[in-house]
Amino acid sequence: MQGFTIGRRGAIAAGLGAAAGVAAGGSAGAFERDGNRKILVFAGGQPVPVIDPHSRYDWSTRMIQQSIYDALAKYVNNPPQIVPWLAERWETSADQTVWTFHLVANAKFHNGDPVDAEAVRYSFERGLRMNKGVAWMLKDVLPPENIVAVDPRTVRFTLSRPMPSFLTFIPLWFIVNPKQVQAHVVNNDWGEAWLTGNPAGSGPFRVRRLEPQSVIHLDSVPEYWKGWPQGEQNRLSGVIYRIVREPAARRALLQRGEADIITEIPADDFEQLKGMRGIRPEDHKGLTTFAITMNTTKGPTADLNVRKAIAHAFDYDALIQIHNGAATLMTSPFPEVIPGYVAVPDMPRRNLDKAREFLAKSAHPQGGFELEYVHVQGLEDPRRIGLVLLNSLQALNIKVNIVAQPWPTMVARGAKAETAPDMVSVYVTPVAADPDVIAGKYHTRAQGNFWGMHHLTDPQISQWVDAARVEADETKRNALYAEIQKRVVELQPEIFGMLANRRWLMRDWVKGFSYCPLRLTGEVDLHPMWIDAR
Repeated sequence: MQGFTIGRRGAIAAGLGAAAGVAAGGSAGAFERDGNRKILVFAGGQPVPVIDPHSRYDWSTRMIQQSIYDALAKYVNNPPQIVPWLAERWETSADQTVWTFHLVANAKFHNGDPVDAEAVRYSFERGLRMNKGVAWMLKDVLPPENIVAVDPRTVRFTLSRPMPSFLTFIPLWFIVNPKQVQAHVVNNDWGEAWLTGNPAGSGPFRVRRLEPQSVIHLDSVPEYWKGWPQGEQNRLSGVIYRIVREPAARRALLQRGEADIITEIPADDFEQLKGMRGIRPEDHKGLTTFAITMNTTKGPTADLNVRKAIAHAFDYDALIQIHNGAATLMTSPFPEVIPGYVAVPDMPRRNLDKAREFLAKSAHPQGGFELEYVHVQGLEDPRRIGLVLLNSLQALNIKVNIVAQPWPTMVARGAKAETAPDMVSVYVTPVAADPDVIAGKYHTRAQGNFWGMHHLTDPQISQWVDAARVEADETKRNALYAEIQKRVVELQPEIFGMLANRRWLMRDWVKGFSYCPLRLTGEVDLHPMWIDAR
């Protein structure tokens, strides 16, 4: 690339290690430049092992996917709204089984191919037939053969039965270029091996460099079909996502001006940095639930009474203290703003007498066993929560082994009941504004996904979830969700923790940040962002 400046922040662009020392003041170096344009540097602790938009997603993965790819619609703002994107408009039949989307005329993939109805049809078929990642959202109601490219700018979806949440999932299905993908199919894999590390999108950024465990460098697409809301003059040259696993190192990068925005910030660091000169906090009430998920099929936590004992022994007030008050305790498995939410009576709170009563009914009435608690390496708050868990369970003569593992390792272990940890810390953000996305965490089909590491198997819950997701009568639907919430608490697959505020710290020259609570954990929309500085 011509004109790229390797300055004080060049180590980030080069993928080199960051110093862990913390600067004493708020002074900062210059932002990164590419000729006369600027590069936004974002530091987070989570890698991006896969960019295939139909294979998997988590917050860092989806942030990169949404930068490379487009969907028919997009979530924006707070409260969340669905706005047209690749589709300029849509309509549905009276019974909501037939959905017709009309595409914009000017959308193009990065190689110049038009984004047409066939590309949309292919992308949805690919996601459904691969049966990974996003497939769970629609596979029960959308047979692949029921997706038809009516003409180059019109695609029709015919559902096998009504599904009230159908439109809410559309922004999560990104569109790939079928010509590029099909050219790299090996052994009928739908191009998955190739698309894992190669892009085929139409989004605002294209990939320059992809090192999943260290650095991803994206270049902006000057001719992006949707345009740039900050204007051509302010458009970034690109974005560098730097994977920096230790919070202290991310903090140092921000203070020195070597990162423009950071996430996954310990509560104490946030309080110390938010008032420093040149640093702006973003602090928003979120929909992201934190739970300590328990393995319901193996080891001591397979015993419901053990799970109940643990839930009643846990110190919930400590969760609020760890977050310096920037969190609220859960009163249901559902966040309060999700439709169908009910406050569940008798949500567990610390009560050692009750905890001992439940333990006495279990196969381990005296305790005397050890449980493994796993959290994501580099996340300070879940580590501290693990210490709270350790201290809480001492009263029951239960030991806790706290283990930090990289996110991909933790998810891989949790995919199977026999390898899933006894307890694991999990943040889950609803990906759509519909109760189905929360209720689905406790369906048997959640097993194998990071939100299903409890491996709960309850036919009644699964039956209710299946019925509720296709129930058109809102009153009947909400009644089902009320029963689901109460039944989930009854079976205690998790310690239902808190909803922590969603937080980022950024240099005050960063502009265009827009909060949407349906983005995952540290995810931001990079498209409208820019740097206002000389």
